[in-house]
Amino acid sequence: IVVIRALDDITIDVEHGSRIALIGANGAGKTTLLRVMAKIYPPTRGTVDVVGRVVCLTDLNVGMDTEATGFENIRMRGRLLGLSTQQIAELVPNVAEFTELGDYLKLPIRCYSQGMMLRLSFGISTGIHPDIVLLDEIIGVGDQSFEEKARARISRFIDTASIVVLASHSPHVVRTFCSSAIWLSGGRVMAYGPVDEILERYSSSLQPAIGNAPLVAK
Repeated sequence: IVVIRALDDITIDVEHGSRIALIGANGAGKTTLLRVMAKIYPPTRGTVDVVGRVVCLTDLNVGMDTEATGFENIRMRGRLLGLSTQQIAELVPNVAEFTELGDYLKLPIRCYSQGMMLRLSFGISTGIHPDIVLLDEIIGVGDQSFEEKARARISRFIDTASIVVLASHSPHVVRTFCSSAIWLSGGRVMAYGPVDEILERYSSSLQPAIGNAPLVAK
């Protein structure tokens, strides 16, 4: 039997105001750590203590009912996220305006294209005001004009959160949204500190594999 430790001996204390990036190669454990923090994956060892409402943008379609309409899914996801009746009533027009899906919101979402599904699930997830935001990359949501609208929305979404943890391969995204970074490799924390310092250390660790070409854009 081969046992792979997706995460190994990780201890993190994240406080109010934190904007933390998770960096590392594919398979380093970034998405797994986000899902453990969101309590989607229960840890096999150790504990996770979370105080506050969490929104985890790793699996946007989780909890969506393909036989229900767009409007019904907005209300159901609102309930799952712990919103009150009043908050759900405010969420519905907010998501409808953002997604620009119009009368399609009256149809079962099994009729939607993949892009329409992404707009709806993204609109719902970013339409509330969580305490903790867990992000796996900055998500693209369609054509260029809508992409700009989505980026503006997620920027506001991140700005209002108490804590943000973002997994990304993009130095630009990491520098834009985060003030500190955790470098993961093989499920272990290799370094934790200011963004620029950790990006430089991570980039330097990859240099032998690609020669002297710099990986981190200034």
